[in-house]
Amino acid sequence: MYLVVKRFFDIVASLVALVILSPLLIPIVIGLKLTGEGHVFYFQERLGLRNEPFSIYKFATMLKDSPNMKGGLITTKKDPRLTPMGDFLRKSKINELPQLLNILFGDMSFVGPRPVMRKSFEQYPADVQKVIYNVKPGLTGVGSIVFRDEEELITRERDAGRDTWVYYREVIYPHKGKIEQWYQANQSFWVDLQVLLLTAWVILFPESDAVYQAFPEIPRFEG
Repeated sequence: MYLVVKRFFDIVASLVALVILSPLLIPIVIGLKLTGEGHVFYFQERLGLRNEPFSIYKFATMLKDSPNMKGGLITTKKDPRLTPMGDFLRKSKINELPQLLNILFGDMSFVGPRPVMRKSFEQYPADVQKVIYNVKPGLTGVGSIVFRDEEELITRERDAGRDTWVYYREVIYPHKGKIEQWYQANQSFWVDLQVLLLTAWVILFPESDAVYQAFPEIPRFEG
């Protein structure tokens, strides 16, 4: 029953959001077309439910050839590969809004683990890999809230001369894995609604630790 209600909510809410946000989305499309390299959307293969690949939609925030430039697949704060509108779109999370289409089409849900590339998925510990995508990936989730400043964490490691992939593999991914395992064991429509409200809250108040107050069982990340 939960999955039926969740899918119904995803369809209705994504349609409503697309209509309400159209006055915001249209100017962004025009702005992206007129700046940077003129490309509006970014498509990338990610892993979905049961590791089935799908194309994720985002507003373009990086130069087209950025994966082949210094930094590769890892984006840091004030990354020089960002387009003129890229920094703002990423900070505000507006670059993620085209994923409303992924939700409408059934590739994603509003709440779930963030969809990752296969290379990133392989960085999770083996026990996490076995269970993490038994649910659809989400536009937001508990892990997304806890690691909302992920780019700043990576920038800190890079500036300190440390290997950012090692930091991902040994620190970030194990912790994210524990959070996603908690979500899969406790998922409910009420939990999903709390996650959506918390997402809006931390956008307005990024220093808030409300996620730990709402879900005291999840492990606290100390960085």
